[in-house]
Amino acid sequence: MNEPFFQGSRDRALIITGSWLNEILLEKKKKKKKLKLKFPRTAEEKKKQTENKRKAEAYKEQQQKNFVDLACECKAVICCRVTPKQKAMVVELVKKYKKAITLAIGDGANDVNMIKTAHIGVGISGQEGTQAAMSSDYSFGQFRYLQRLLLVHGRWSYIRMCKFLRYFFYKNFAFTLVHIWYSFFNGFSAQTAYEDWFITLYNVLYSSLPVLLVGLLDQDVSDKLSLRFPRLYVLGQKDLLFNYKKFFLSLLHGAVTSLIIFFIPYGAYLKTMGQDGEAPSDYQSFAVTAASSLVFVVNFQYLAVLHFTLVSHLTSTVLESTFSFLLAFRSQELLQML
Repeated sequence: MNEPFFQGSRDRALIITGSWLNEILLEKKKKKKKLKLKFPRTAEEKKKQTENKRKAEAYKEQQQKNFVDLACECKAVICCRVTPKQKAMVVELVKKYKKAITLAIGDGANDVNMIKTAHIGVGISGQEGTQAAMSSDYSFGQFRYLQRLLLVHGRWSYIRMCKFLRYFFYKNFAFTLVHIWYSFFNGFSAQTAYEDWFITLYNVLYSSLPVLLVGLLDQDVSDKLSLRFPRLYVLGQKDLLFNYKKFFLSLLHGAVTSLIIFFIPYGAYLKTMGQDGEAPSDYQSFAVTAASSLVFVVNFQYLAVLHFTLVSHLTSTVLESTFSFLLAFRSQELLQML
């Protein structure tokens, strides 16, 4: 592990010009090559030239890494009189050696390269034209709006996306693994556990509304609290809401749900006898029961992860009423079949 460049906990700033940046990073201007007669080189000369070139590249890479480490130990870094290419190069070095998500913000045409190099580009439309705004991912009129973009909308977007991914994986694992458990009882004949129309409409109709609610309307705290407590933004910087652990938990949750959805109806229909002496445990009854249970469970699962707002509360009320009606309607059909 490399030792820090500075000792102590004082706040420091780094100010560097474009010419010194080229000297430190060994970025020399390429001169135009003149036509010269080249004589054949021996194998030893070629090997020596290749070795020198490799050493130069290794030294250059070490210089770039040292510059990035030095810059990260400072509270602020000011690069003055730099070219558009140098701006983009600094962003590229941070992406390469720190594996960080970068954001670049600019207001002029000389910032376009930097904005395009960063993961997220923000342009300010002002007196220097709209080229930066047209090349960016987000655009606004004043620099002060960057705080709200990051701490409010950026944080909400990260939380919604993480919940959306976890719920999406959960509901599809719960849906798909039922076919695997069913294959052990149908001789691996590729017969599906659900009706064909249900398989077609599951993601499009039966489980799409909770995904939209979580992905568009979820808010854990208000925008005022997000601005008042900036430390809430640390969740996204540390990837705490979606990682390999969260993914495998969603997989386990979906697997347990699929086991319950399949084996409880299977056990209930295994040795069932109706009033007429016939067994109502046909394939269609089992498929409808399993599908209804799956839709009911995965749609109400979102209530555990959705923070209620007025719109989401009204939508969930409509959803609950709809499924209560469908459950009662299905119950009457099942009673008539029995």
